[in-house]
Amino acid sequence: MIQFNNVTKIYANGIKALNDITLRIRKGEFVFLVGPSGAGKSTLTKLLYREETPTRGQIIFDGKSLARVRPREVPYLRRKIGMVFQDFRLLPQKTVFENVAFALEVTGASNREIKKVVPVVLNLVSLMEKAESFPNYLSGGEQQRVCIARAIVNNPVLIIADEPTGNLDPDTSWDLMNLLLDINRRGTTIIMATHAWDIVDAMKKRVVALERGKIIRDEIKGVYSHEA
Repeated sequence: MIQFNNVTKIYANGIKALNDITLRIRKGEFVFLVGPSGAGKSTLTKLLYREETPTRGQIIFDGKSLARVRPREVPYLRRKIGMVFQDFRLLPQKTVFENVAFALEVTGASNREIKKVVPVVLNLVSLMEKAESFPNYLSGGEQQRVCIARAIVNNPVLIIADEPTGNLDPDTSWDLMNLLLDINRRGTTIIMATHAWDIVDAMKKRVVALERGKIIRDEIKGVYSHEA
């Protein structure tokens, strides 16, 4: 489903964020991206989302080369990808329902479709009772569940989660991970960049470790680090 073939990314300031990366991710996998800050995790996800383009190499996503995606086609590409951020990025002036609905509105969905789909997704993340609440009145865990609802409302084939537990307490973090696992079991591929070693070690999913722009480890049922 996802292929990085000898991908290098060098920014305008000369920083080489990724160096000759080759990576394959199959449909339905759950993959942790780990490594120190500056290792290249964010750049890798930005390339998938077409927020950045590679300096060299080829990226295939869902059967299509991203180099062949024209600028006007990028919004359609992004409908296939749900994004979950550490800092939530909710619209404070909109209710929970409206925040999730907005992700459908920008794709041209009808009011009828929005009224049908949004309650289903809010029930999935156990937030239907908060539908008319504003983000300021939600806990951090509830805000992150709104983010997940917004990410999955377009039925994406891929979810990219960038440090989704970074601002959450341990119990809430595990609630969130169980929700992501449930979504993954339904067939959605998930790539999660994280520093949460305890979650990675406990879940025993595929681990891709980056350092200085290179993949230094790629393991099925891996752990966060092999350091003593």
